[in-house]
Amino acid sequence: MNYLLNFIFVESLKRQKYEVSDMLPSKKDMFFQLLKHPMCRPYFRLAFGVVFVNALILFQNLEYLQEKSKLQFLLNAALINFLIGAFVRQQWFINFLFKVATSVPKSWPLWFRWSCGKVYHFGGIHIGSFLSGAFWFFIYTGLVFYNGPDLYNLPQSISWINLLSSMILLAMMTTSLPRFRHPYHNIFEIVARFGLWSVVLICWIQVIKISSFQNIDLLKNSSFYILSYLSFIILLPWFRLKKVSLNIETPSNHVALVNFDYGVTPFAGSSTDLSLNPLFEWHSFANIPEPGKEGFRLTISRAGDWTGSLIQEKPKQVWVKGIPTAGVGNIELCFKKVIWVATGSGIGPCIPHLLDQKVPSRLVWSTRSPIKTYGEELVNEIKHAQPEAIIWDTTENGKPNLLELAYKAYREFDAEAVIVISNKKTTFHINYELERRGIPSFGAIWDS
Repeated sequence: MNYLLNFIFVESLKRQKYEVSDMLPSKKDMFFQLLKHPMCRPYFRLAFGVVFVNALILFQNLEYLQEKSKLQFLLNAALINFLIGAFVRQQWFINFLFKVATSVPKSWPLWFRWSCGKVYHFGGIHIGSFLSGAFWFFIYTGLVFYNGPDLYNLPQSISWINLLSSMILLAMMTTSLPRFRHPYHNIFEIVARFGLWSVVLICWIQVIKISSFQNIDLLKNSSFYILSYLSFIILLPWFRLKKVSLNIETPSNHVALVNFDYGVTPFAGSSTDLSLNPLFEWHSFANIPEPGKEGFRLTISRAGDWTGSLIQEKPKQVWVKGIPTAGVGNIELCFKKVIWVATGSGIGPCIPHLLDQKVPSRLVWSTRSPIKTYGEELVNEIKHAQPEAIIWDTTENGKPNLLELAYKAYREFDAEAVIVISNKKTTFHINYELERRGIPSFGAIWDS
């Protein structure tokens, strides 16, 4: 009966003209809408906040920077920012952050839980710290380059290796810009990884050399300890690097269902990093653990050379690194009821939550030929977990109005929030249109 009602509902929507203004509630005031705009999201606010705090510290010390005693302060300011930026990206810290944010009682006000649900915007601290650290280092480099031999009693070689570090930092900043990072993500990843390693190595060389040249005990140099912590955080995920076996099924030429069983059963809402060449390229995918069963699955869609090669060649082994890491889907735990909106392979991150059933939910999934693309077994598994799910076949029915579908499901299910797993354009559109009307909505922010 549920499937029949679902079919009738989909057919009725196909005949509608999507008069969005009639269905959706009215928008909030202009200030509220501005705060919910993608360009004003918490990610950017956090980044601005970090930069602002660093700017205040800089201006308070501006007139003293030429003093010899401030040289160590400049280097430490740069290193501390790099340390903070690396720490907030550390997998154990991310899991802890999500654990704290999603542990708020559901009896607390919705506006507070809405704010806690934005925990995945922590990347704003990372980018703000990195940018601030780079500018501190540029100032440090400039002063050492022009005053090093005379004022600071430093060898000229320190000036040149600092200049090299600054050039590397500029390359990292340039390739991280969205217009470069998105179309050339592999290049960005290589520059970011090897660039960071190079800067840290160069900092080690100069700290050791400065301590030796100025006859200072290395263990009494504060930069030594900051660099030690930074190096440990960078190396930590690599301590868990290993090659594991996998089994790949391809229900279609578009999708691979990847099965793992190497002694790790991740939690629902986590992701795993995979690579065929660990030094150069990593890809993150949402884990699909099955309740009561060891191991996990991944759904990988053809979305580029790497995924296409994986689907075509079906390798027997792959590299994994670090630990399963919490993702945006975990914020469902902040709410009493949620709506999952997925398009295409975006269903992958939704499945573990639908199977786990920790939070009452309703699924809206738009995809082309679901059974033909993902296989009858997987689609039936989803239907079994979500008998009232709206599964829209775009091959037969054309593209739906996902915003209207999401709001209709939200209203009828009496949900508290909507979680969107889709492409960037669709995610930002649905999130903004719902949030500017006072409806909590969440989705990836593509900050990596």
